[in-house]
Amino acid sequence: MKVAISAVILTKNEEGNIGRCLDHLCWCGEVIVIDDYSTDNTVRIAKSRGARVFKRRLNRDFAGQRNFALTKAKNDWVLFLDADEVVSPSLTSEIVRRVREDRYDGFYLSRREVFIGQPLKSADKPIWDWSLGPIKLLRLGKKKKGQWVGRVHERWLIKGQVGQLKTPLLHYSFPDLTTALKKINFYSSIQANKLKAKGIKTSWWQIIIYPLGKFLKNFFWHQGWRDGTRGLIFAFLMSFHSYLVRAKLWSLIRVDK
Repeated sequence: MKVAISAVILTKNEEGNIGRCLDHLCWCGEVIVIDDYSTDNTVRIAKSRGARVFKRRLNRDFAGQRNFALTKAKNDWVLFLDADEVVSPSLTSEIVRRVREDRYDGFYLSRREVFIGQPLKSADKPIWDWSLGPIKLLRLGKKKKGQWVGRVHERWLIKGQVGQLKTPLLHYSFPDLTTALKKINFYSSIQANKLKAKGIKTSWWQIIIYPLGKFLKNFFWHQGWRDGTRGLIFAFLMSFHSYLVRAKLWSLIRVDK
């Protein structure tokens, strides 16, 4: 039976992920895909799964893209997902139960990383997240209760009571190292430009210390060592992202001089 929830996925050349994501959303009342003019088979796959597809330029404004989706959603409850995320059957059951209780206006979700085919025991954060606490993503909420803010690392500001779901999303962020490096390059450029726009500068010692600290945090603090070689590689990738952000920031500042 369909549940009165609108699932929203933002896409850009996600043919390798979108099918898996949509296959786990057959319980939703509607599925909306906001596509940034993909040049692969993303749109065809989405339509074949029954999704409503809207084409709209991202222009590196994730909040704007998500707010546009809110205007297209037919249901009061909206679930935002990335194409590389999966809602497991156990998470589906929890979402349906908590939404029907109608005690909250939104819910935070946690996320478990699936790295090169297997879930990591320790990591539940994207490479660009520096915070030490567990990740909390406000992804499920009532569409009339708030708006998204922030061009990148966007946040959904919901006015009302917000709860926490226990079952995590599965995040298939890095199916292979090639994809990992492409994502790191993409997000590090966005972050470097964001820091530059805020007038933040960097130095040689930050280019060394920040990546080192990122590696130590993820391999030891978050116990990445429990995942063996897989955890070691993941920690290095996180560290590399931190290095690229500051190296690119340094380069951007030098070009303007």
